[in-house]
Amino acid sequence: MFRAVSCTFCGKNIVPGTGLMYVKNDGTILYFCSSKCKKNMIKLRRDPAKLKWCKKTRKVYK
Repeated sequence: MFRAVSCTFCGKNIVPGTGLMYVKNDGTILYFCSSKCKKNMIKLRRDPAKLKWCKKTRKVYK
């Protein structure tokens, strides 16, 4: 059974059967809701707190 997880980048809940699971070389598991989140975190190395469309931004500024 798939457990409920949230996106590592934006914090959005991931519906079972969707999303991406990325495993780093050190064994850290990262869950992403979309390729947009994966590219922003892995390739572009952006901070989710500085982006307006992330839930994590809303938590910081509330």
